[in-house]
Amino acid sequence: MKELARLGFLPAGHRNASSTDRYFAGPLDERVEEFETALTRPEWQAIFCLRGGYGATHLLDRLDPRRWPSPKIVLGCSDITSLQVFLWQKRGWVTFYGPMVAAGFDAGANVAAGYDAESFCRATTETRSGWPLDLQGATLVAGEAEGVLLGGCLTLVEATLATPWELDTDGAILLLEDRGMKPYQVDRALTHLKQARKFQRVRGIILGEFPECDPPSGSNVAIEDVFQRVLGDLGVPLTWRAPVGHTTRPMLTVPLGVRARLRVADSSHLDILEPAVIS
Repeated sequence: MKELARLGFLPAGHRNASSTDRYFAGPLDERVEEFETALTRPEWQAIFCLRGGYGATHLLDRLDPRRWPSPKIVLGCSDITSLQVFLWQKRGWVTFYGPMVAAGFDAGANVAAGYDAESFCRATTETRSGWPLDLQGATLVAGEAEGVLLGGCLTLVEATLATPWELDTDGAILLLEDRGMKPYQVDRALTHLKQARKFQRVRGIILGEFPECDPPSGSNVAIEDVFQRVLGDLGVPLTWRAPVGHTTRPMLTVPLGVRARLRVADSSHLDILEPAVIS
């Protein structure tokens, strides 16, 4: 909270951590009311999530998009993907995939397990134009493409399939990242999305670091091998190891729902082609 205040944001409230419910941050009705209150209070301009939370998915069929008068900054990653996809599919809101209060801002700016200060400030304050973003990734398939930047945590994007808020990936530059999965589990999730035709019309793919995704004992199939086998024949630019979401490096802030250009060659870059916020 002190770090956000240092950046010029004025924290206005947070959850009452004493009212937990099993492995949730609180009773469902209470969490729905708090989230919708945050979306409708005119004096609150941004919602910065404390951390990723499994319970975010449970809110979705209780939310009423008709009540939300205008977009706000919604910043988070991991399981917050559920809310971000919902806001895009139901209202067309730009959201922000990046650090959280207790997972990024707590460590500080430009340090390991912290947040990338430049991308955060550009994403949340630039109102006149786009900006370039060094993805710091490794090349899998070189190329260049433009599209709407969408995505988030792999397992949460997969979990939208067959729901009323299933992510529409047509014409997208798709961002996917996750952690703690064995290579065969990543293979299964990516293959599911491929069989669901979610890669059929994507323009490009950005993959995160996928930490703690080492092969199990007795296997030498690395996560990079999975990416090449499942995604390498799509004919679109493909990069991985970008410090987005689950990362040990300073976490980038990436706006979802804006037009962008992905350039993958010896290095990988993302040109954000339009501002994500307005004054």
